[in-house]
Amino acid sequence: MDRDATSDVNAPHSMGTTIIGVTYNGGVILGADSRTSTGLYVANRASDKITQLTDNVYICRSGSAADSQIVSDYVRYFLHQHTIQLGQPATVKVAANLVRLLAYNNKNSLQTGIIVGGWDKYEGGKIYGIPLGGTIVEQPFAIGGSGSSYLYGFFDQAWKDGMTREEAEQLVVKAVSLAIARDGASGGVVRTVTINSEGVTRNFYPGDTLPLWHDEVEAHGSLLDILNASNPEPMST
Repeated sequence: MDRDATSDVNAPHSMGTTIIGVTYNGGVILGADSRTSTGLYVANRASDKITQLTDNVYICRSGSAADSQIVSDYVRYFLHQHTIQLGQPATVKVAANLVRLLAYNNKNSLQTGIIVGGWDKYEGGKIYGIPLGGTIVEQPFAIGGSGSSYLYGFFDQAWKDGMTREEAEQLVVKAVSLAIARDGASGGVVRTVTINSEGVTRNFYPGDTLPLWHDEVEAHGSLLDILNASNPEPMST
């Protein structure tokens, strides 16, 4: 039977993805790729999967794009009310448990896995993994999405306690680039968010600056090469 050419275009948006949260000595770093797909069709190659909940708490979203977005919207609203009532920012644990409550109570409807990361003055930098079903696990690092299956052994070997900010940033970027090399549902660019006592810092790593791994071939004669050339020539047919 021939495959319907529009079946992928009309499929639900899914963030078959790679998301990572890592603690370091002083805070946390969240990282993610940027590919959003509908079936085999890439719907968005530069999406932002790291979403702000409060000034000091962010989440990484995977699974159904619609489900993860509505969960983050609800939790952001509840945390805003919580902050008004208490007169101080919500802790990372409170934010993570709100995500867990929504995910667990709607576990038969939601198809999303989430990593919550942030910093607060009581416990410092914290990472919580909330996979499908609504379980909550506090971890020194958490990985999720379709690309995570390629990274468990790597993190067992590469992660260490008490990393510096620079070491943690390099680890996250390297891990996401490794997943992009192996996982067809991960791709695009790498985005990171660093959260510590000084605030939040976002970083962006374009795809052409990421390291190449085994079996990957550097692109030649691509559209970007032609546009960047001093005397561009028409593409050959």
